[in-house]
Amino acid sequence: MKWAAVILFTLLAACAPVEREPLTQKADFVLVDKSDRTLTLYRDGAVLREYAGIAFGDVPQGHKRFEGDERTPEGRYTIDTRNPNSAYHLSLRVSYPNAQDRAYAQGLGRSPGGDIFIHGQPNGSLLDRLPGDWTDGCIAVSNGEMDELWSAIDDGTPIEIRP
Repeated sequence: MKWAAVILFTLLAACAPVEREPLTQKADFVLVDKSDRTLTLYRDGAVLREYAGIAFGDVPQGHKRFEGDERTPEGRYTIDTRNPNSAYHLSLRVSYPNAQDRAYAQGLGRSPGGDIFIHGQPNGSLLDRLPGDWTDGCIAVSNGEMDELWSAIDDGTPIEIRP
């Protein structure tokens, strides 16, 4: 019986959130790597914090081209505004579409879409993270991670989203 309790305690401890030192610096660059599923904050070229297991649009491979394609954009953008009253736990807007994105979509008579955000989980969700890729093209993190990102990323911060 003792061994069962020890094993259970060990398993529960492995699932507990990892306590990290609070971020004390603002990021001057954000890198999202879709293939590694990471979001990394940088300051003066040094890593401040890395977040793993992030979620994307329902179609995670490839660059967003059109409204409704459920892809997450790829390329260089900026964080251009924040929404404390989002339908998700806080949100930071990515400046997609840029001029090139708009020109490509308009050349084919389509809308490039927009409203791409880094955000937390849906308001009212009881899960720390919804499983799989579930957004319409946004970048989703846990609510705790979103709290850190909200404090560490100012409007105007460059973001690069890599395939």
